[in-house]
Amino acid sequence: MNRFINKTVLVTGGNSGIGFAAAQGFAAEGARVVITGRDPKTLDAAKATLGPNAVALRNDATDPAAAKTLADALTSRGITLDAIFINAGIAKLAPIEIVDEAFWDQVFNVNVKGAYFAIKALVPLMNPGSAIVLNGSVNAHIGMPNSSVYAASKAALISLAKTLSGELLPRNIRVNVVSPGPVQTPLYGRLGIPADKLPDVAASIQSQVPLKRFGTPAEIASAVIYLASADAAFIVGTELLADGGMSQL
Repeated sequence: MNRFINKTVLVTGGNSGIGFAAAQGFAAEGARVVITGRDPKTLDAAKATLGPNAVALRNDATDPAAAKTLADALTSRGITLDAIFINAGIAKLAPIEIVDEAFWDQVFNVNVKGAYFAIKALVPLMNPGSAIVLNGSVNAHIGMPNSSVYAASKAALISLAKTLSGELLPRNIRVNVVSPGPVQTPLYGRLGIPADKLPDVAASIQSQVPLKRFGTPAEIASAVIYLASADAAFIVGTELLADGGMSQL
């Protein structure tokens, strides 16, 4: 399919995991893809894979001021956007007894504040009929122990898909959210769980998925690409759960 020929798509955190899979999917459908990330090595590797039309920009989603820097960098290149996948985020798990303000602020600064101000900075660059897709999480629905801060940050994004849709529809911009279930990505190695405990945690999580497996980044990317495309033109302010049935069965 070629749903994104002559269109430009931005994927934040597009240098690994779900973001990179989405960037590959958009490129395969004809898009010029712009990816952001913090790691120059993975950015360069991702750009090389995506091809000569791809643009890779180092940008720190933990810094709200970086959103304006990103918008300025796109403007200087004459780039306008037809879709944005707000994917950059962090997942940290901890019981309430050890959560402190620094932990809370780190998660919310990246997952909510960073996402919000990125959208604010990028909206002026968005073309009529464009779409924003946010990366939520099944954790906002299932009450998983030790995920209170992370889950709350993702619930905030799900809310933003509705409220920002209401604000941006007059500009002909749709906002939706994809909420993945457990997906095998590099993020799992950065949950804050000791390395020797990760296999047991992964097995426990996988047992809760009706399909009895983790999802793949490509499966989540397909949902993202659908919501960003004209095929989803009548879908607004909606959450698409891609969780193997975890929140439903």
